[in-house]
Amino acid sequence: MPTDNDGVMIVLSSPSGAGKTTLVNLLSKLNNFEISISHTTRQPRVSETPNKDYYFVSEEKFKRLIKNEEFLEYAKVFNNYYGTTRTPVIDKLDKGKNVLFDIDWQGADQIKNKKLDYKLITFFILPPSKKVLLERLSNRDMKDKLIAEERMGQFSRDVLHWINYDYVVINQNLDKCYSKIYNLIQAEINNDSKDYDIDYIRSHIEKLTS
Repeated sequence: MPTDNDGVMIVLSSPSGAGKTTLVNLLSKLNNFEISISHTTRQPRVSETPNKDYYFVSEEKFKRLIKNEEFLEYAKVFNNYYGTTRTPVIDKLDKGKNVLFDIDWQGADQIKNKKLDYKLITFFILPPSKKVLLERLSNRDMKDKLIAEERMGQFSRDVLHWINYDYVVINQNLDKCYSKIYNLIQAEINNDSKDYDIDYIRSHIEKLTS
């Protein structure tokens, strides 16, 4: 049974290229914070280490895990499956570890709908502008610009899901964005007042979607 000494679940989602993975990695350096490692059917990027960044598995194995109801959440994104298995997450939470999730809005919705007896804090990360996002996507190790264009097309749909998150944070400057997320996590855990301006966020989203 969950207790007051349990860890907290912290979800970071974003449109592709907005920086959630970098932010998750920074937060994981904090004492008592650990990343939930997802399974995926996509191929590793050059910079990624199997069993550290992701568990890279075949589609056949992934579908077997779905059939056995092993996943806390899973989704198909850009023709590849991504998912979080339940048991390692619950084990960490029960040991008092705060678990970080680097997942998209579909996964975040599934975790919320599971209604687990652990505190859940959700963040949606946005870029400062579409221009900056395109630059970030184009600088990745991608085969061609078609992938960047596909992800820019997805951006307009992804951004609409901001409303389902506890907090939206703009990643204009990585250090400031990290500090903002860290301070909001601490305020949530300690029931302190939060420095959060929803009107500013709404106005930024209007600019991104206009």
